[in-house]
Amino acid sequence: QLAESGGGLVQAGGSLRLSCAASGRTFSSYGMGWFRQAPGKEREFVAGISYIVGLTNIADSVKGRFTISRDNAKNTVYLQMNSLKAEDTAVYYCAAGRRLSTAPDSVDYWGQGTQVTVSS
Repeated sequence: QLAESGGGLVQAGGSLRLSCAASGRTFSSYGMGWFRQAPGKEREFVAGISYIVGLTNIADSVKGRFTISRDNAKNTVYLQMNSLKAEDTAVYYCAAGRRLSTAPDSVDYWGQGTQVTVSS
């Protein structure tokens, strides 16, 4: 089970940090990541991190503003979001997959999602 927290309402230019706590099993051998879905749009990849050496992949739309990290000891992955824009408004989903990629169908486990709203 994946449980997100940290979403909310923030002004443009502000920051938020999302957390995703895993429970029920260990995800230390899984790639972890974040996807988001805005109203009327398809779910899209935001960021991912590998399970061993922490290699990261960041979507071009958020590169330079968002960073992803993980703490395997705490079974938790984080998404630090800086310089937020109105277009970042979406439901953000934590994801885990043994072969996680940028495609939603590579995800084995989803969190329930947390709303991020950026006011302009």
